[in-house]
Amino acid sequence: MKNKRNQNVNYLTVNETDELWGLYTTTIGFQVISPNSDYPPKSHPSAYWFSPNTGRVLQEYILLYITEGEGSFESASCKLTKVVAGTILLLFPGEWHTYRPLKGKGWNEYWVGFNGSYMKQLTDNLFFSRKSPVYNVGFNEQIVALFNQGIETANYQKMAYQQVLSGITSLLLGFIFYAEKNNSFRDKAIIAQIDKARMMMREKTGDDVTPESIAKTLNIGYSWFRRVFKQYTGFSPAQYQLEIKLQKSKELLASTILPVKEIAFHLNFESASYFVTFFKSKTGLSPGEYRDKIKGK
Repeated sequence: MKNKRNQNVNYLTVNETDELWGLYTTTIGFQVISPNSDYPPKSHPSAYWFSPNTGRVLQEYILLYITEGEGSFESASCKLTKVVAGTILLLFPGEWHTYRPLKGKGWNEYWVGFNGSYMKQLTDNLFFSRKSPVYNVGFNEQIVALFNQGIETANYQKMAYQQVLSGITSLLLGFIFYAEKNNSFRDKAIIAQIDKARMMMREKTGDDVTPESIAKTLNIGYSWFRRVFKQYTGFSPAQYQLEIKLQKSKELLASTILPVKEIAFHLNFESASYFVTFFKSKTGLSPGEYRDKIKGK
């Protein structure tokens, strides 16, 4: 560990228990790269050192957050890209890459290196892709605070510190995914329409309100509404309505003595038998079994 005002670097050990946790950290730190200085610094460990002219290949993931300055990034799957303050780079194991600050600008960088089965699961399910490794999240105090908390945890390396770093790294990944998704919806008018549609669905849970009628009320085309709604929420409008009905049915089963048939009618299911089938497909329990379980019977 090097602990200076403009540099705090940690390279970490990993044991079998850490690997079994599913996400473990190999390095975390912060450093200021001054204008016209060497990059990487001469103090860079040999295992991580590289020439920006030839690049390198690592065997782990790296999140690199640039908070000041500017430079460039390139990888085997991503063409040469300008990097500005507020950019996060996600480096993939086994993927050639290179990056550097502009010589006359320098930059400030936070990073965390990590690996594990959890990250493999995220990439296998396309939450993160080698083809899109650049995230423009802007300056985010929460992300900076997480990096600093991780650096402090690594400085002391108390028992089970790797598990704390795992949680911090997972939160960082969550913030990046959240920022990327929300950056694709910059139009406040579109967001307002989606929010209004969701409010209508929640307020009219038991009414005969269809997604088509909601689109008509909002004076927008249904095909466009369905596409944008799913992009924003992860559900089609009809699926979202069913999820709301599921949550409401759980509330009624837990807090009332209403018969299952009456709950089905109250929530405007087409029949009690359909409600029972739907509920069991979602929870693994019939409505009656769910009520008994929630009440400890």
